[in-house]
Amino acid sequence: MKLRRAKDEADLSRHAAAQVLRELQRKPDLLLGVATGATPTLTYERLGGARAMEPALFRRLRILTLDEWLGLPPRHPASCEAYVREKLLGPLGVDPSRYRGWRTESRAPRVECERMSRWLGRHGPMDLCILGLGQNGHLLMNEPGPTLDPAPHVARLAESTRRHSMLRSTGAVPRFGLTMGLADVLQAKAILLLVSGRHKRAALERMLRGRVSTRCPASFLWLHPEVTVHYDRASREGED
Repeated sequence: MKLRRAKDEADLSRHAAAQVLRELQRKPDLLLGVATGATPTLTYERLGGARAMEPALFRRLRILTLDEWLGLPPRHPASCEAYVREKLLGPLGVDPSRYRGWRTESRAPRVECERMSRWLGRHGPMDLCILGLGQNGHLLMNEPGPTLDPAPHVARLAESTRRHSMLRSTGAVPRFGLTMGLADVLQAKAILLLVSGRHKRAALERMLRGRVSTRCPASFLWLHPEVTVHYDRASREGED
């Protein structure tokens, strides 16, 4: 696990975006798995700026949304689908043939998980996976518990996850989510974990102890050979 300290969120985003661009230059049809939320937003904006300067670089980029709130329609402003369309698909010029998201309107969410599993089996593994760190140590919607599901699944959301910043202003409080499993994440060729802000200190410290436990899903990243953690000074104790 490589640790990359940034002075602030802007510095973190600059380095993270540069790493994505290097991977895209190496593999033009890169399959990029993306998490949503506040932390990766500046990184995605930097990628959008790069695409404006060099659109040909992004012509074959493929994007996979890694999780979604169950029960929110795709166009709901708090949905991961809406976020990805606004922050990535439009700015990066990714057409529908190079994108895969979750069908939240499905009346059979487990069937939807099976669909996503089959798609990843045909088109994966991910070349690069961008993740954030949950305050309770979760990755995507893989919540702490006695066991963890390796494959795409319906996840019961922790109370802290249901207070996520994406939901706060909309009044939406989903109880469940659709998410890739930890085996899907660990099969990615490379992983970027982005961690920003004082509110992530406890989770980051717990993950960095190196003890792999289902009570801290992010700790499973120690099992992967190519993980880079980009964290800012505010997110790690003693580095203010």
